[in-house]
Amino acid sequence: MTDIARAHVFISGRVQGVNFRASARAYAREIGISGWVRNLDDGRVEAVFEGPRPAVQRMVSWCYSGPAHARVDSVDVHWEKPTGEERGFSIIW
Repeated sequence: MTDIARAHVFISGRVQGVNFRASARAYAREIGISGWVRNLDDGRVEAVFEGPRPAVQRMVSWCYSGPAHARVDSVDVHWEKPTGEERGFSIIW
């Protein structure tokens, strides 16, 4: 059985207004993980990824570069206990 992981991440830099959320959703769906992504008022992007550990690790790695026009300065990753409550992947407005 595949090990399930959950990562709660905060991405800083030029990450709003560059299609970060839509790109994250597309990639998460492509690799089969659940969770959500949203913009924060302080200019960061926050996201939760849950699924098979290798896929979650790939998603976290993707956050270090993001989409083409993003400039990622830092990624703060908090590994949490999986909840199993995430269904699909969505953008929170």
